[in-house]
Amino acid sequence: MAKLEPGFSKDVLTLDAAAEIERISVGIREMIFTQLRRKGAVVGLSGGVDSSVVAALCVRALGKERVLCLLMPEAESSPDSLSLGYLIAKSLGIRTVLEDITPILRASGGYHRRDEAIQALMPEYGDGYKSKIAISNVLATNSYKTVSVIVRSPQGVESRTRLTAEAYLAIVAATSFKQRVRKMMEYHHADRLQYAVVGTPNRLEYDQGFFVKNGDGAADLKPIAHLYKTQVYQLAEHLKIPDEIKRRPPTTDTYSLEQSQEEFYFSIPYDKLDLCLYGHNHGIPATQVAAAVGLTPEQVARIYRDIDSKRHATHYLHLKPLLVEQISEITP
Repeated sequence: MAKLEPGFSKDVLTLDAAAEIERISVGIREMIFTQLRRKGAVVGLSGGVDSSVVAALCVRALGKERVLCLLMPEAESSPDSLSLGYLIAKSLGIRTVLEDITPILRASGGYHRRDEAIQALMPEYGDGYKSKIAISNVLATNSYKTVSVIVRSPQGVESRTRLTAEAYLAIVAATSFKQRVRKMMEYHHADRLQYAVVGTPNRLEYDQGFFVKNGDGAADLKPIAHLYKTQVYQLAEHLKIPDEIKRRPPTTDTYSLEQSQEEFYFSIPYDKLDLCLYGHNHGIPATQVAAAVGLTPEQVARIYRDIDSKRHATHYLHLKPLLVEQISEITP
């Protein structure tokens, strides 16, 4: 267990942004040019702070002429994602390619398969309806978490139904088409340019399995996966990421109804979860963390259990393909 300091506070996540930017930039250059032997970087822009910071870091590391950013909206994307993606690209002076993935999703049945899963529980769901899924709040109960689908009719009437495990898995499997199609586009452009695909997960997302395997979880390098979300915002400030992007609440931008990451997966705001994750990682008792985050020790203890539960449930996402017999690594 780590040695405890008497004054655990939010300051534990404060870093030297300038030094960290330089360290990551050096790492990006070494990984892309030396280890991967690629000529540049492809980054998918979502209009959020993580992808914006990664794009800015790649520009610092490689030069804007070696960075290509993809904008990949679909029929249910928030218009803000596209406009903010263009905003950061213009701010950085980098090339962009627009890839509307709607036709691929329709052809693959992504929308249809999701709608079928919802209709199995809510037969009235159909054209003109919008939907999202939401988990129960980890702070509100000690019982097992539940997942519900929330739908809004064309007349604006909202209703909520608890999902069965089968329906939940079917909806998530269908919506995962979006992340996998986007990653396919990223690798297409990376292959034609001999570039590397740069992933954008922060530590919360990486640690807690908030990604789609072979979708947004796929990348050749993930330069901010060691940073807590709070620290990503510190880098964003130093990198002069536009205020409109920094003010945007973290969102999944996956479902047709507006949805926060907190509502869909994390259950509590990122700034509180960052501190709880740090505390858990460093063996700091829940009582000590609770005072810093404004929660009760019992609530922090629940968050600690939820962190472990997500790690266990999403362990599969981090695994490489399994082999019957181990094969020696081939070195160039």
